[in-house]
Amino acid sequence: MLVESTSEALGLAASNFYDNPSSKLKLVGVTGTNGKTTTVTLLHKLFRLLGHKVGLLSTVTNKIDNVEIPSTHTTPDAVSLNALLHEMVQKGCTHCFMEVSSHAVVQHRITGLDFAGAVFSNISHDHLDYHKTFAEYIRAKKMFFNGLSSEAFSLVNKDDANGLVMVQNTRSSIKTFALKSQADFKCKIIENHFGGLLLNIDGNEVYTKLIGAFNAYNLLSVYAVGILLGKDKVDVLTVLSTMQSVEGRFQYIQSEDGITAIVDYAHTPDALENVLNTILDIKKTDQQVFTVVGCGGNRDAEKRPVMAKIAADKSDKVILTSDNPRNEDPDGIIEQMRGGIEASKAKSVLAITNRKEAIRTACTMAVSGDIILVAGKGHEKYQEIQGVKHPFDDMEVVKEMLSQVKN
Repeated sequence: MLVESTSEALGLAASNFYDNPSSKLKLVGVTGTNGKTTTVTLLHKLFRLLGHKVGLLSTVTNKIDNVEIPSTHTTPDAVSLNALLHEMVQKGCTHCFMEVSSHAVVQHRITGLDFAGAVFSNISHDHLDYHKTFAEYIRAKKMFFNGLSSEAFSLVNKDDANGLVMVQNTRSSIKTFALKSQADFKCKIIENHFGGLLLNIDGNEVYTKLIGAFNAYNLLSVYAVGILLGKDKVDVLTVLSTMQSVEGRFQYIQSEDGITAIVDYAHTPDALENVLNTILDIKKTDQQVFTVVGCGGNRDAEKRPVMAKIAADKSDKVILTSDNPRNEDPDGIIEQMRGGIEASKAKSVLAITNRKEAIRTACTMAVSGDIILVAGKGHEKYQEIQGVKHPFDDMEVVKEMLSQVKN
């Protein structure tokens, strides 16, 4: 209780010191297990293209309009956060879109901020190393919506079982979005392939270069926020049709030999399953799927065998490897992942601790037409081992390995 009270005081002090900068721009927070980075990044792009100066606070980077500022946390500490918001106001930003992590909520990093709106994407098992139980993880997310004012809006994914749970005690106005349920904002997938998505959003067809059902949810929530913030429907849909994928989120390349490689930040069971389901929906029957995946150290260990099982069930070949082992033994993490592999799938699973060698092996085994998924690190440009961050970029390694392979 002392820690939370101290953090709360720090948050309020920061807000008061900067005369609560969040009250001087429209601040929208996005929370959930998956989709936060893509959603806030697309919102930042949308509102800039609609003529606004806009701030961004995300896992990948922070931005004051088009000026990048390095990001170290999904949500900065209270003092840094208010300082960034203050600078956004000083530079003339009218909106700011930020990721709101469960850690940030319970540690009161966002206390005192005046949110114009909040978005809930989805929730699945993650961060249980910190929250201990799934119920506490849900409670942490819900606290964000509980704290909204009556002038704010809450936008929740109605297709998620916990979507309406999030807004049970909120004072804000409640809006919903969905692909499968009746909702205020609706979307239907017409086509889904490597060229992109053809969607019907609220009765209007729009083509976008993003791929997969999970991105249909992201795009729909971005559209909904645009409308809730007073933007014209046609203008919003027109801009959405120009959107590219976010770095490290279903980012793909194709080699000269016709091998497709996808790099994705999927580091939770739900995210990995979504990405693999998307690949399975798109691929042809004669294309094999190779998945290279690991799990981070000093994090939720319960998801390790679950993620390995998902990879094995939905891939032709799996290579278990090191992610960010941090202070854990990477071989020990891989052995825990192996616990989720059924005996019938064991022959299709390899373990190669060295991540570069694991990617090289997948590229060597694949032939023209095959698909390689490298999951877990996405945009990250390092691999953390025993407290040291070593340079490592999945996409650059994939490009290097594919250039060496000749089929």
